[in-house]
Formats: sequence, C-alpha cells, structure tokens
Amino acid sequence: MSEKDRILPVWFFVGVLFVIYGALILASGISELSSPPDTALANLHAPVWWGAIMLAVGLIYTIAFRPKRG
Repeated sequence: MSEKDRILPVWFFVGVLFVIYGALILASGISELSSPPDTALANLHAPVWWGAIMLAVGLIYTIAFRPKRG
C-alpha cells in the first residue's frame, strides 16, 4: 500500500462532524416547533434551517471525500 492510499483527507472528518452536529441541531429545532422559545425571531425556526444546511453540507463532504477502496 502506498503512502497516498493510507492518508484520509481531513475534509472527510469535517463532513462527519457536520453530519453529527447538523443532525443534533435539526433534532433540537424540530423539538422546539411544538413549544417555541420566547425569543424575538423564534418564528424563523433557525435551528431547523441551520441543522438542515449543516446536515446537507456534511453529507456532501462525507460522500465527496470518503476513502477510496482498492
């Protein structure tokens, strides 16, 4: 196995972290839909949007930079 085959790109791990954080933020945003917080812009549902965006970007990074086999 050559040196290039053993190195995992850091962007793969960034994508995995984005998927994890995006899923957690999206889940908390969905749970806030039933009882929104008393903040000024709660009607915009920021956790739902940012969680979905982070999840999508994380999936793109994870798929684009996944380790290649063979």
